[in-house]
Amino acid sequence: MTGPVRPAPSSEAAPERLRRAITGPLLFAFILGDVLGAGIYALMGVLSQEVGGMLWAPLLLALLLALLTAGSYAELVTKYPRAGGASVFAERAFRSPIVSFLVGFSMLAAGVTSAAGLALAFAGDYFATLVDLPAAPVAIAFLAVVAALNARGIRESMGANLVMTAIELSGLVIVVVVAAMLVTGGGGDVTRLTDAPEGTPVALAVLGGAVIAYYSFVGFETSANMIEEVKEPSRTYPRALFGALFTAGAVYILVGIASSVALPASELQDSSGPLLAVVEASGVSIPSWLFSLIALIAVANGALLTMIMVSRLAYGMAEQRLLPAALGRVLPNRKTPWVAILTTTLVAMGLTLIGDLATLAETVVLLLLVVFLSVNISVLALRRERVDHDHFRIWTVVPVLGIASCILLLTQQRGQVWLFGGILLAVGVVLYLVARWARRARPTGPRSADHRTTTIDNREEPHEHA
Repeated sequence: MTGPVRPAPSSEAAPERLRRAITGPLLFAFILGDVLGAGIYALMGVLSQEVGGMLWAPLLLALLLALLTAGSYAELVTKYPRAGGASVFAERAFRSPIVSFLVGFSMLAAGVTSAAGLALAFAGDYFATLVDLPAAPVAIAFLAVVAALNARGIRESMGANLVMTAIELSGLVIVVVVAAMLVTGGGGDVTRLTDAPEGTPVALAVLGGAVIAYYSFVGFETSANMIEEVKEPSRTYPRALFGALFTAGAVYILVGIASSVALPASELQDSSGPLLAVVEASGVSIPSWLFSLIALIAVANGALLTMIMVSRLAYGMAEQRLLPAALGRVLPNRKTPWVAILTTTLVAMGLTLIGDLATLAETVVLLLLVVFLSVNISVLALRRERVDHDHFRIWTVVPVLGIASCILLLTQQRGQVWLFGGILLAVGVVLYLVARWARRARPTGPRSADHRTTTIDNREEPHEHA
């Protein structure tokens, strides 16, 4: 983390169309809320199957692995502060439109599918604890509400995220506090923190657990697509990114320690709500419905942040002419990409009708690792390219280790997941070729009135500062 790099000779900055309304604290809350997510509420049971009582170890290793790729994101996002994220970096690094498209398409597929899965999770058992309604209509209505909030404005969305992240974090704090009360009262068993599973070397067990735990840190990459709406991005983004990851890592490790101390691994594995089981084991009187409500808020927050990301990614890819130009249209007053929001929401709604998304969710993780690999390679490929503004620079060894970590995690994926990932990428190639054919078939002549109303670089209307 070598700090800011001085700019090359300046040129006139490109005008901006999205409102710069995201401050450092809001960006920190965005990343923290997206990283924490809803998975932590079920993670401890799965991890205990891999590492026994040593829940803290894979969480710590996963944090270190995530920080490697986060370092590459910090450099590239501040160097090229444009919506589109990884696809923008790939375009500059590989000079291949199809590679840029596939990287962006992988992120889109991951995000939309994740949002669909979160909508189904929202409409499932947690929601049924409060109101018993059919899952599919609830999931679709939930996505519609998320889209409305997304379209209303980034400040409103980030404000809602701030509240939901605080509630989500409070549930995890409750787990840590009640476990501490259990220990100070003479209960629990701290010796379980070093209990390793029988029949498996500790190093292999921790690595296997880190592969699972790594997915709990995924989410920081979505912030790359918000950079055009961040104030003072070169200074704000690295601080918010690393601050959020360290905070999430500390919370995860404390929750892992609390879970292990409160309950043996066998009981954590048998529970579908391990954190609720931890709270109940502490003897502290906290209603079960309260944890269901907190979990619902965590799911809602994850869905909101994911849909914000995919809509901005679709907008950015439209700016790169990798997707139809209509996706770059922005509401004149709200400054939000309304066509991208509508389109990605409709796709997510369609995916909720599929029902079981388990294998597809694993495929999404595979695609995200491919994206992360591309980002780490892009940092090295673009090191000699200078830009006309200050930006963050990470030590060279970090992206090198990031590449190694992505390859390591990719080797842990099942063959069936690789098959689904290949099919999904093949669909992306077909979409890219169709879009390319459509552009070539378009009649040439004077630019239509809306040709570059969907771009950032050549916009003629005066841009608005928040």
